Amino acid sequence: MNQIDLKGKTAVVTGGARGIGKAIVERLLLSGANCVIWDQDVDEATRWVHQLPEPGEVRVQKVDLTSMDSIAQAVQALEKDQVQVDIVVNNAGIAGVSKPLWECSCDEWREVIELDLIAVFYVCKSLIPFMMARKRGKIINIASIAGKDGNPNASHYSAAKAGVIGLTKSLGKELATSGVRVHCVAPAVIETDILKQVSQEHIDYMVSKIPMQRVGQPHEVASLVAWLASEDCSFSTGAVFDISGGRATY
Repeated sequence: MNQIDLKGKTAVVTGGARGIGKAIVERLLLSGANCVIWDQDVDEATRWVHQLPEPGEVRVQKVDLTSMDSIAQAVQALEKDQVQVDIVVNNAGIAGVSKPLWECSCDEWREVIELDLIAVFYVCKSLIPFMMARKRGKIINIASIAGKDGNPNASHYSAAKAGVIGLTKSLGKELATSGVRVHCVAPAVIETDILKQVSQEHIDYMVSKIPMQRVGQPHEVASLVAWLASEDCSFSTGAVFDISGGRATY
């Protein structure tokens, strides 16, 4: 499992305090990378980071990903300590309320779009110039199969994740000759705390669409991300990699 070589690399993982983000951090560490967690919940991130054999390999920064100013401050702190970012994983996100579109308040809809899509733009805009200057880097955006199929009672989430997919395809073309590669992962439902935000009816609907008839596990997504972050994945950019238990049809 630890054959992927990321030694000497530093990865920023948004939403790395728990769930898929935590699994991604753990998997990247196993492959030799150092990690920087950008999350609002620094207490939870710090708690489990201190339990690691080498906690010094992980830096935890409190960042409001919906604020360019907050991201800029985090970037400045890394620059001050001469930390060069090689890998960016845009993982942070929320599911939002489970309602038909017309029953969502404007604030409920906007909240999901701001964290699940606009924050990806903010992070990319802030870190890409440094990667371009070094002519290397990997960006992995975590989307969702909902961005392809559209899930009922999740118009905000589906729209945001469709936006992440489109952003990835566009950005991959823009950076194609720069040495910076951009990838996107589209999971089906994964067993994390985010499921607590949605109704059991919605969970049952999503699982019913999966031919394997089970939810995915965070470590399964993390393993794919680690490969995408490595030099083993070299002739690909702007692509969407499904991890859906067979649900994906295109």
